[in-house]
Amino acid sequence: MTMQRLCQQSTLGFITTALVIFGNATQAAEEEGPVHNYPTQARVEYVNECIANHDDSLANVYQCSCTIDRIADVLTYDEFVTAITFARYSGLPGEGGAIFRDTDQARSAAKRFRELEKLSQRQCGLIKS
Repeated sequence: MTMQRLCQQSTLGFITTALVIFGNATQAAEEEGPVHNYPTQARVEYVNECIANHDDSLANVYQCSCTIDRIADVLTYDEFVTAITFARYSGLPGEGGAIFRDTDQARSAAKRFRELEKLSQRQCGLIKS
């Protein structure tokens, strides 16, 4: 009976200690997260596209996730959507693509996004300098 109480007490102490440590780690991780919160779907879409563009290897999932986190540190979600849209569609030919490539706003947003993405990918080890 005494041994059982000792085991229960030490288990309870371990659990309490683990919860305190885990709680602090979770809090620290939340504080170190990206500045702007993007919807999960947008993050998943970006990471999937990033993996496809880099050897189509799941080994790049961490680097691609890091890249979108770095982008989220700089751009709000609305800025991200605008910038990535201009960057993606700036190569559309014809009159329909003119809005994505011919205005100053389009060129500026696309350029900013490409530079930020490249810097983020370099910082995350996805591309070499």
